[in-house]
Amino acid sequence: MSPQFEIQLVAVIVAVACSLPGVFLVLRKMSMMSDSITHTILLGIVLAFFLTHDLSSPLLIVGAALTGLATVWLTETMNRTKLLSEDAAIGIVFPLLFSIAIILITKYAGSVHLDTDSVLLGELAFVPFNRMVLFGYDIGAKAIYSTMALLIINLAFIITFFKELKLVTFDPVLAAVVGISPSLIHYSLMMLVSVTTVGAFEAVGSVLVVAFMIGPPVTAYLLTDNLKHMLVLSGIIGAVNGILGFYLAVLFDVSISGSMAVITGLVFLTVFITAPHRGLISSLRRRSRQKIDFSKKTLLFHLYNHEGSEAEIQEAGVHTLADHLHWDMGLTDKIVKALLKEGNIIIENDVIKMTDKGRILSVAEYEALFSD
Repeated sequence: MSPQFEIQLVAVIVAVACSLPGVFLVLRKMSMMSDSITHTILLGIVLAFFLTHDLSSPLLIVGAALTGLATVWLTETMNRTKLLSEDAAIGIVFPLLFSIAIILITKYAGSVHLDTDSVLLGELAFVPFNRMVLFGYDIGAKAIYSTMALLIINLAFIITFFKELKLVTFDPVLAAVVGISPSLIHYSLMMLVSVTTVGAFEAVGSVLVVAFMIGPPVTAYLLTDNLKHMLVLSGIIGAVNGILGFYLAVLFDVSISGSMAVITGLVFLTVFITAPHRGLISSLRRRSRQKIDFSKKTLLFHLYNHEGSEAEIQEAGVHTLADHLHWDMGLTDKIVKALLKEGNIIIENDVIKMTDKGRILSVAEYEALFSD
């Protein structure tokens, strides 16, 4: 395998591995928790290193995972006091634990390869240099196999506990009633996030882990309401972001991880604007249609209430209607033209009157509005 292919393969595997648990973080409104965990696990790595003095020890992953759980527990404990909101609690716990890790590295591990810049930004370009040799044969970059293990673990967990995750995510009370422990599922998910983070950040850095863990899921969230489809879409979007980011980095000779994070943001922004049902454009169009529909009903109600009264000439006059409804002339003309086109009103002697069709419609809307 060429170095370029290995870099892209690792990026794709990490993107999919991160996006799968990220879907549940997004649905549970815990997106910022991923950012907190990806930074605070550094403290667990440092403490585990002080115990083992070995950067390749599996205890580093254990320490990172436990620190991730401690981060969640501390944040939720502070939030449960009702003295702090969740975002404020994250704002306290995350900088505290991360800063302690930085101080410990600076003070006691300055000569050890615990580079805080690499932790944050990562460097995918170095992935091909760390090889996996088995029985004397070079079988590829180590990151391919370590990240693939993460992906398999995440897939196995989500497939095995899909029903439990779905129920706890959308209705934790019902989950508790049927005998599922929301706390157990919750902390298992947080453990998965912690393990995924520490397993991925050596290659891609914590910034890209957050981008992959949140970017593809929120993009997929704008495209579908089906949880299974959201999981699949998240993986596909993450993989595409990784590949496009690599070629963007090659084109401009810039950071690979940074380019992938940029592409992740740009893809989300594109979907945010253009998504068929939840995008900005469709939302603005829907609001515009709703405003027009509401205005048409309002005008018909107004005409219905003043039909045949002495004030009808003033209340329904072409030139006085806008003043009585407190509308600007542009909106008034637009609504009148729309109702004329639909055959709901006519204009006689500069007075707007309802047709039989408009009267039937207004009566039906009026009864629907005030009925039980």
